[in-house]
Amino acid sequence: MKKYVVLAWLVVATGITMSAQGGEHPGLIMTQEGIEKIRASLGQVPLFDATLAKVQAEVDAEIELGIDTPLPKDFSGGYTHSRHKRNFFILQKAGLLYQILEDDKYADYVRDMLFAYEAMYKHLPLHPQTRSYARGKLFWQCLNDSNWLVYVSQAYDLVYNYLSADERSRLEKNLFRPFADFISLENPQFYNRIHNHSTWGNAAVGMMGLAMDDDELVQRALYGIEDDGLELGTKDNDGGFIKIAGQKAGFLANLEQPFSPDGYYTEGPYYQRYAMYPFLVFAQALNNVRPELEIFDYKDGVLLKAVSAMISLSDADGEFFPLNDGQKGMSLNAGSVVSAVDIAFHFGGNDPQLLSIAQAQGQVLLDDAGFAVAKALHEGERQPFTRTSINLSDGPDGTQGGVAVLRQADEAMTVVFKYSAQGLSHGHYDKLSFSLHERGEEVLQDYGMVRFVNVEQKGGGNYLPENASWAKQSIAHNTLVQDETSHFQGKYEIGSQHHSQLHFYDTSRDDIHIVSATDTNAYPGTGLQRTMALINDAMTDKPLLLDILRASSDTEHQYDLPFHFLGQVIDTNFDYKTSDTLDALGRDHGYQHLFVEATGAAQKDNTRLTWLNNKKFYSLTAATTGTDALMFLRLGANDPQFNLRRAPALMIRRNARNTVFVTAIESHGGYSAVAERATDARSSIASIKGVHDDAKYTAVAIENVDGMKRLLIIANADTRDATEHSLRIKADDFRWQGPFHYTPQ
Repeated sequence: MKKYVVLAWLVVATGITMSAQGGEHPGLIMTQEGIEKIRASLGQVPLFDATLAKVQAEVDAEIELGIDTPLPKDFSGGYTHSRHKRNFFILQKAGLLYQILEDDKYADYVRDMLFAYEAMYKHLPLHPQTRSYARGKLFWQCLNDSNWLVYVSQAYDLVYNYLSADERSRLEKNLFRPFADFISLENPQFYNRIHNHSTWGNAAVGMMGLAMDDDELVQRALYGIEDDGLELGTKDNDGGFIKIAGQKAGFLANLEQPFSPDGYYTEGPYYQRYAMYPFLVFAQALNNVRPELEIFDYKDGVLLKAVSAMISLSDADGEFFPLNDGQKGMSLNAGSVVSAVDIAFHFGGNDPQLLSIAQAQGQVLLDDAGFAVAKALHEGERQPFTRTSINLSDGPDGTQGGVAVLRQADEAMTVVFKYSAQGLSHGHYDKLSFSLHERGEEVLQDYGMVRFVNVEQKGGGNYLPENASWAKQSIAHNTLVQDETSHFQGKYEIGSQHHSQLHFYDTSRDDIHIVSATDTNAYPGTGLQRTMALINDAMTDKPLLLDILRASSDTEHQYDLPFHFLGQVIDTNFDYKTSDTLDALGRDHGYQHLFVEATGAAQKDNTRLTWLNNKKFYSLTAATTGTDALMFLRLGANDPQFNLRRAPALMIRRNARNTVFVTAIESHGGYSAVAERATDARSSIASIKGVHDDAKYTAVAIENVDGMKRLLIIANADTRDATEHSLRIKADDFRWQGPFHYTPQ
C-alpha cells in the first residue's frame, strides 16, 4: 500500500486535525524557538547578518516607493506582471523582517498591501491575456497566481498575530479562500495533474490552508480534487496530458510520480530547480505544523535525495545541464536552490557538503533553515561538495531509463548521457543523446529551450514556436535520426509511453567510466544501442570520449548523426564544398531550421574535424566509409523572428540497414591571443575503427600518434558482472568478466 494511501486513511478514519502546534503563528517557515535563536544571535553570524542587511535595504526601498497593485494586463516581463511578482517576494521578506527585528512598520506594510489585494481581488475578472490553458487573475496563468499564494501564505503567517481577528476574517473570506478555490476547484485542469504547475498549485493551497488552520484546504493540497470533472486525454497548450487514467493527483502524488528513487525529476534539472521551492517550502511547513506526516521520510526521503541529485546535474560552474526544456545559464545561485540547500541541510541531517554550496551562493534564507546553515558555516563545519560520476534512474520506481553523468580528472571532461523517459510535456525527443563539457564550458551542446524568459518582446517571455519545431526535435540533439523523422514521430502521445533501457553502467575503474543504453521504440523495427566511455589514461593528455552507436534494422534507412559543436572550424582531413546559396536541409522535424553551409565526402577510414572554442582546440575523429556524406550545418533557416542561435553542426549521413557509428572526441592544446601562439593544435588520435560487431559483441580499436593502442569490447547481449566472455579478433583471443573489456591492444 502506498504511503499516501495510509496517510489518507489515518486522516479520514480518525478525524484528527493533525495540527501539532495548535495553530501557533508563525509556524510555516519560522518557529518560535527559531525566532528566539535568531534574535539572540544577531550580529554574531556573518552570512545571516549580511543577508538580513541586504533584504532590509531592499524592503525599506519598496516601502519608500509605496504600494502599487496595478490592474493586471501583461504577459511575463510586462510591468503589471513584474510588479505583482515583486510584490509577493517583498511581502514575504517584510514578514520575515517583522519577526526578526520586531519593527511594526514591516507588519503594517504587509497588512496594507494585503488589503489592497483584498479590495482588488473580489472584483477581479480573468486575466485579459488568453494564451494559457489555465488563465489566472493577477497573472496570465494560474501558475503565477500560485507563486503569489505560496509566498503570501508565508507573509500572512508571519504577521498573523499582528492582525486583528476582524482583519484576518476579512482577508480569509474575501481574498485567501477565494484565491485558493480559484486555482484549484475552478481550474482542475491546472491543479489536478502531475506537473510542476500543479506542485505550485498544491503547495499554494496547502500552505494557505496551514496558515488559516483550514484542514479542508490542506487535504485538497495533499490528495487533489476527488471529482475534478476532467475527461481522459485532456491536454495543455504544449500537448502534454492533463488527465490520465488511474493517475492520482495532489502534492503527495506529485512526490510519488515525477521523482525517481534516486531523486531525479523527470522534467529535467531546469524544472526540478523551479519545482523544488514549492516541494520543499511546503514540506518544511508540513514538518513544522504537522510532523506526524513525516513528510521528509516520504518515499524513502526522496525530497532530500532530490537536492543532491539536482546539484549533481550542474557543471563545474554550477550551471544546470539543459536537459529537455531548460534555459542555459540557470544555476545553483537561483533563489529556489538557495532555499533547497538550506532546507535540505536543516531537515536532512546537516550534511556538511551542502555548506560548500551555500557558501558559494553567498546568501541564506531569513528563517530557521537559513540560520542553521549560516551558523554551521560560521562554526567551520563546511566540507567540499565533490561532483563525481553518477547514474540517476528515471520513473517513479526507477525503471524508466535515466541520466548518467560521467566525470573524469576533476571535471576536465564531463559527459551527460540521456536515456530517460519523455519528461512530461517539457520533454524532448532525444533518446540516447549526449552533451560534452570541459570544466563548465560546452564542447558539444544540448540546445536547451527556445524561450527568452520574462523578455516581453519575445513572445511575452513565453515559449516560442521554434521550441516545438526545433528544440524538441531529435536533430537538435547529438543523437541518431532515421529517415529525417524525430524519435516517436515527434509526438508526445507516443513518446510518453516509452523510455530507453540501461544496458550497463560502470565507474569502478579510474581509467574508464562507461555507460551503455538501448532503445527499441524511438523507431519501430530499429534497435539502437549507444555506449559512452570517458577514458583517462596515457592515450591523450585530457580525458577522451569514445562514442559507439549501433543501429540494427530489417530494412535500409538513412541515418543522420549530428554533432552540435561550438566554435570555429580550424581544419578537416576531408574535402568539402561551401554553398553559394543557403538552403534548408529538409522540410520538417527540425530539418527546416538547418542551413546547409557545405557538403563533402567522408574519408574511407577516418574523418576528422578540428575546431577552436574558448581558446581550446577540439577534435572529432569518426570511423567512416567512402559512401558516408558529410554536411556542415548552421541553425537559422525558416526563423523569421531570429529566435534561434546561429550555432554550427557537423552531420554524418549514412545509408545502411545495420551499422555502427564510432567516434572519438578530445580536447587538446590551446591558443593565446596575447602570445599569438597555438600549442598542441592537432589531434593525438591517429586512427579509430570498429574491428568486430555482431549480436554478442562490438569491439573498437584506437591508436594515437605515438603508437599507443587500446581496445574496447562491449557485450551486446549478456552484461551480468559475473559472466565470463571470450572473443577472437583476427588471431588474438580476449577473455574477460563483466559487460566490457578495455585494455592495451
